Amino acid sequence: VPPSPLRVAVVCSSNMNRSMEAHDILQKRGFCVRSFGVARQVKLPGLIRNCPVLYDFSTTYKQMYKDLWRKNRECYSSNGILQLLGRNQRIKPHPERFQECSDPFDVIFTCEERVYDRVVQDLCAREQATFQPLHVVNVDIVDTLEEATLGAFLIYRLCQSLQQAGDMEDSLGQLLLAAEEKTGKSFLLLKVRAGIGTGNNLGGGGGWTSLYFL
Repeated sequence: VPPSPLRVAVVCSSNMNRSMEAHDILQKRGFCVRSFGVARQVKLPGLIRNCPVLYDFSTTYKQMYKDLWRKNRECYSSNGILQLLGRNQRIKPHPERFQECSDPFDVIFTCEERVYDRVVQDLCAREQATFQPLHVVNVDIVDTLEEATLGAFLIYRLCQSLQQAGDMEDSLGQLLLAAEEKTGKSFLLLKVRAGIGTGNNLGGGGGWTSLYFL
């Protein structure tokens, strides 16, 4: 019997660059994937240093594109933001917050430790509906166009190996250790069963968690 399709989520801060690059690459290769941000608002580089452009997550990528095109087409073309928004609107209408999604996943990839912490905190605060295991893996990816592509292909290779292995319980830790040796990156892995309580009390609530620093 062929293994069930891997249900994957990729999460960065604003659901703009890193998570969407991985979303694009995984989706084109047939994976069941969704992408998210965790911030309160979408943050994009502004025309002045340390003055970002902010949007609500309900704002569509197309609306952002039109707004930035109107404000300064040349600048936002040269820094790649308009190209990102053009790519994103071909994938889905607007950015999404992880905290507002209740879909089940087999594995969640986060793109930096701060995002990982937010995702774990949110999962710990939820009233879970099932006792299916969930794995959260942090893959540190610098928020640039080039690093987003490299990170997305690393996530793809991990997903490909997991899909072929079929048994995530036994294979994920070994795959991450092998990837660490090959890439020099370090990973965080959290394995969760539902019903683990709230806040940072990772040992309570009737479920269990295992935390690995790889």
